[in-house]
Amino acid sequence: MVKPPDRVLLGYLASYPPHVTRLFLALREVVLEEAPDAVESISKGYAIAIGFSFTGKPMKDGFCHIVACRSHVNLGLNRGALLPDPMQVLAGTGKLIRHITIRREADLERPFIRRYLDAAIEQAPRPPRGAPGRAPRTAIARGAQGLDIQGGGKG
Repeated sequence: MVKPPDRVLLGYLASYPPHVTRLFLALREVVLEEAPDAVESISKGYAIAIGFSFTGKPMKDGFCHIVACRSHVNLGLNRGALLPDPMQVLAGTGKLIRHITIRREADLERPFIRRYLDAAIEQAPRPPRGAPGRAPRTAIARGAQGLDIQGGGKG
């Protein structure tokens, strides 16, 4: 069972259209079903986003992120440019980041979504075995302006 979303995240999403909020939360659930040990890092800048990692360091070690836009959400793959893309569904022109746009809940049922996500998870750095302590399951960062987590510039 997937952990319920943080209240802060729900508050941030309240300013988005209801269908975007539903897509965002449904995609979050897909990510956490595939990576139940992932640490969520919520950020609010020009958009609401969650970065996912296994170390609690979403910028350095993250494997994917979700970004809320006004009419859709993006599933960003932090090292997507390194993934095979036989279906040519990955968008973006940055050095590393690529994304898949999700416009409808039916898009989440497409099998390639989980295949690309699983491939991104396989690339993800993990904490060293026996590392002391564990990063919190959810971290909240504010003011993430300047970060290009959608796949188009700095990445």
